[in-house]
Amino acid sequence: MRADARRNYDKVLAAAREAFAETGTGTSLEEIARRAGVGIGTLYRHFPNRQQLLEAVYVDEVEAIARSSSELLELPPWEALVGWVDRLRSYMVTKQALAQELLEYMDRDAKLFSVCRNALHGSGRPIVERAQAAHVVRDDVSVEEIVQMVLGITKIPTSDPGQFDRFMQIALDGLRYQAAS
Repeated sequence: MRADARRNYDKVLAAAREAFAETGTGTSLEEIARRAGVGIGTLYRHFPNRQQLLEAVYVDEVEAIARSSSELLELPPWEALVGWVDRLRSYMVTKQALAQELLEYMDRDAKLFSVCRNALHGSGRPIVERAQAAHVVRDDVSVEEIVQMVLGITKIPTSDPGQFDRFMQIALDGLRYQAAS
């Protein structure tokens, strides 16, 4: 992809991510193109239909978490885990609307979901294992369980966004390592 085409692609993805987070996945493609500062033809050249745009945003979100994992490994083990869980929580909030839309024409076992799930688990596994080795996280918990825990918390209906932070703090406290007595 040429540099200018890549810039436009990235601008459309960023605009779509922002629009989907603000107004839902039903945001018109024209609105997304306007937000990205490109013409509708440019949007359609990169994403011939809404499905391809939704898939690209979904994959881009997962890749962003995976990329950030290596940065988090520079932090102390507990802080790295908390950072990863926080990024996972933010992703899950956006992901739910995207996943619902994608499930309208895709099976839960579709390759897209499988690849993304594996990437997500793969990005968290070294962080969780490192925290377990440092005895700051329980040994009997897996990355898959942490992902399910965060997903469950993000699905709790609440009108107070601060409540999510409280639930996450309680969950993180439950992950802390406790020496056998």
